[in-house]
Amino acid sequence: MTSGRRITVLVADDQAMVRAGLVALVGGQPDLTVVAEVANGADAVARTRETAPDVVLMDIRMPVMDGIEATRRIATGPPGRAPHVVILTTYDLDEYVYDALRAGACGFLLKHAMPEELLLGVRSAANGGALISPAVTRPLIEAFTDRTRVPARPPAALARLSAREREVFDLVVAGRTNTEIARALFIAETTVKTHLAHVLDKLGLRDRVHAVVYAYENGLVRPGAHG
Repeated sequence: MTSGRRITVLVADDQAMVRAGLVALVGGQPDLTVVAEVANGADAVARTRETAPDVVLMDIRMPVMDGIEATRRIATGPPGRAPHVVILTTYDLDEYVYDALRAGACGFLLKHAMPEELLLGVRSAANGGALISPAVTRPLIEAFTDRTRVPARPPAALARLSAREREVFDLVVAGRTNTEIARALFIAETTVKTHLAHVLDKLGLRDRVHAVVYAYENGLVRPGAHG
């Protein structure tokens, strides 16, 4: 998606020093360009619509409009053209992060992460990759999934998946990478990617992180049950 051109990034954080540090870090990379910096969610939504960045680095706790609502509004853009929202957080097991993932964020990064990790996350998000492993996402989802809820009947959309697509879906939810899935199913990694694309399209999901959220919220996986 971004091969041969610079990745554009919008930075949203209400702390001026944090925002300045992110702008300096991202803007100092030869393949990354900061197209806007804002201090609240409302401005994040407005400037995203104006600049159409590839990636939005989004703080959660901001004035005027928080990062969760801003993420929800940004993520409802045209399929395939909405920016990838990356949540910036201080704590990984944070209920607000979970809500942001449900709202459409593609993953999260810790504010105290190493610069190399943050830059890798930006590039991965821009290229539609898994920003964070579903294996990392699962503890977060399990921490805030309603454990008392009786699982409903499986969503009707699951019936649209072929047998192979369901296998790929289950392995993604279990936290397996494309390489691991290819080995487990004795198929090429490119074939895994094709099947996963079909799975996401048929279930109306944005990426593999949302596949994990979908599985837990629809009772397809019990919190505490690891594959």
